[in-house]
Amino acid sequence: MAQKSWMYSVLEAVQYEMREDPAMTWIFELTPPVASNPGKPVINLETEFGRKRVVNTGIDENWMASAVLGAGLAGSRSATYIPYQGALIPFEVIQNVAGKLRHMTGGKASMPVVWIIEMTGQTPGFAGQHSCYEEDTYYAHIPGVRTVIPSTPYDAKGMMVSALRSPDPVVYLYPAGLRTLTEEVPDEQYEVPLDKAAVRQEGSDLTIVSSGGGMPGVLEAAEVLTGEGMSVEVIDLRVLKEMDTETLVNSVAKTKRLLTVDQSYYTLCPGAEVIARVAENVDGARYKRVAFPDAPPPASPEMFLWMRPNAEHIAAAARALV
Repeated sequence: MAQKSWMYSVLEAVQYEMREDPAMTWIFELTPPVASNPGKPVINLETEFGRKRVVNTGIDENWMASAVLGAGLAGSRSATYIPYQGALIPFEVIQNVAGKLRHMTGGKASMPVVWIIEMTGQTPGFAGQHSCYEEDTYYAHIPGVRTVIPSTPYDAKGMMVSALRSPDPVVYLYPAGLRTLTEEVPDEQYEVPLDKAAVRQEGSDLTIVSSGGGMPGVLEAAEVLTGEGMSVEVIDLRVLKEMDTETLVNSVAKTKRLLTVDQSYYTLCPGAEVIARVAENVDGARYKRVAFPDAPPPASPEMFLWMRPNAEHIAAAARALV
């Protein structure tokens, strides 16, 4: 057990699985699978496992997505890291092939494949054409593919282990704004389920639901609201598909108020799906969502941060709802 960063925790999970399975491969471009952590050995997958298993490919995200899919279908577990400017290029092959083949074969085609999709576009400082803001909504829409978005280093490691061991294809979203986040993470392997949300704080006045890069602002707002006397329940979705409807419904049945917070666009954001599922099952509740406006993210960091939901926005919406 030690303090570990988000990416160190992920690569630690991958390193163990690659040591156990000599057929497992990792494909990357631009971003080497290297991570350092104070007090821990440097992880360098390319150096440890060699370039036949850890492949630095050309800049072709569609090829990368297809190559790991082919490896998985052939019986070799495989993962690839898709950086931010190519985050949506693999969508077609994941939607049209990965999302269907396992079902078309009646489950006989095992697909132990993980696509790590970087979400750097949800951080300031990028020109508009490089923003790639909406990966979570796009990939969560694909039937037949599990879509997860850990928000803590502990979950990042445990969900990567589960994803690498799953016979189902997994889109593993990486909120790059969390890259500096650290917490205590076990050294040994462990699994975090790919179908359960996490209740981060219990309360009775209001349910706040978020995921990925939205969670730090939600937890900060919840602390402020708790100090003001509000009893806030905080739920981290962790899994966008298949979404844990039961945990959401049970919470809002108790609080009767639901606030969703997303770092993606307002229209069809994950929170819209959360509200729809809860509304189908809970009578008499009140709802509000906070999300990025339906506009391309600007290059100006100051304007970008003004548009992006933060703890102040979240707390104000919660006070209005309660």
